[in-house]
Amino acid sequence: MITSDAVIWNAPNDDHPARAASQRSYSAVAKGDLAEWLTVYAEDAVLEDPVGPSMFDPEGKGHHGHAGISAFWEQAIAPIETFRFEINDSFAHHLTCANTGRITTTFPDGSHTVTDLVMVYVIHEDGTVASMKAYWEPDRTMASFTPAPR
Repeated sequence: MITSDAVIWNAPNDDHPARAASQRSYSAVAKGDLAEWLTVYAEDAVLEDPVGPSMFDPEGKGHHGHAGISAFWEQAIAPIETFRFEINDSFAHHLTCANTGRITTTFPDGSHTVTDLVMVYVIHEDGTVASMKAYWEPDRTMASFTPAPR
């Protein structure tokens, strides 16, 4: 089990390259480091978070390349004060890894949401992420909204 303040890893853990890429992604997001996060993704990567049309991607076509992934960061990640990833299982084979878990996002005012999800990473042979698809339900996440303590 890997544990840090922001990433709790309760799942199988080895040096599988797709699993390692997912861990690097979570670490960079938790640190708020866009430059580091982009190094995890290939220049031609596609990120879908969540998969399908959403508030972050109205057409549901994903965020393409570093420019699209950076725009997603500014919209969905930059406004968050802290992320806490709890990965409860991880299935890695060949160039793919699927992780199940929960992400708690805390906003600057102290309010927060909880997202239960499945994240699927596919990597290129060089270990960079070719695609990441996050399967979660925005309505469930919004229903978990907890206002800031007073």
